[in-house]
Amino acid sequence: MIFTIAARELRSLFLSPLAWIILAVMTLVFGIVFDISLSAFKQSPVPDGATAAVVPGLYELAMVLLFFIVPMITMRLFSEERRNQSLPLLFSAPVSMTEIVLGKYLGVVAYLMIMVVTLTLMPISMELGTSIDVGLLFANIIGMVLLLGSFTAIGLFMSTLTQVPALAAILAFGALFLLWLLKLPAYWFGENAVSYLSIASHYENFLKGVFSSADVVYYIVVIVLFLAFSVRRLEADRLGG
Repeated sequence: MIFTIAARELRSLFLSPLAWIILAVMTLVFGIVFDISLSAFKQSPVPDGATAAVVPGLYELAMVLLFFIVPMITMRLFSEERRNQSLPLLFSAPVSMTEIVLGKYLGVVAYLMIMVVTLTLMPISMELGTSIDVGLLFANIIGMVLLLGSFTAIGLFMSTLTQVPALAAILAFGALFLLWLLKLPAYWFGENAVSYLSIASHYENFLKGVFSSADVVYYIVVIVLFLAFSVRRLEADRLGG
């Protein structure tokens, strides 16, 4: 049932022009930046190779853009159901809240993975002209997948809190921005417990090609935590209704 809900959510995303526009614009931007980075490397090669010159910058740009885009995609997941007063129908379905949340979550993640695949095909194409650092590329891909999983879980939870999609997007952006700002104390006081909570700090290691189990665990905890919050919030709505 989870995958049925996920497939339905993915289909509904592609029924919206916004999903197609976002994919098209993101692919165009990635392509332009990739071409510029590759041209710059050809003119001034760096000792670390083409992969180090192109890939981290490309994936860092993707992080910044998706920071704004994911809240726009997740804002309607439950807030629209609440606005249309279709939540009671959802609650009466013979599925658990966990299945509903996971289904909607996986539907959005599947959409975002299309974007990741499109992005990844660009550095892979460099294999036609030079050898690529597979380890560095793989670390960036894993980091991007975990980051998007976290962004989506946070955005989904915010969509359970309101019936106004725009407000859900603002709440998601605010939460992501706060988690991003937590890296600032590291610049003044060095690495500490506060900076460890930053969603951006853990991604920086992946950009460098460093695969750390601590970073993986951090993102998994964020995903599980916010999905659990979403389930509890909807369960409270169902019991209250």
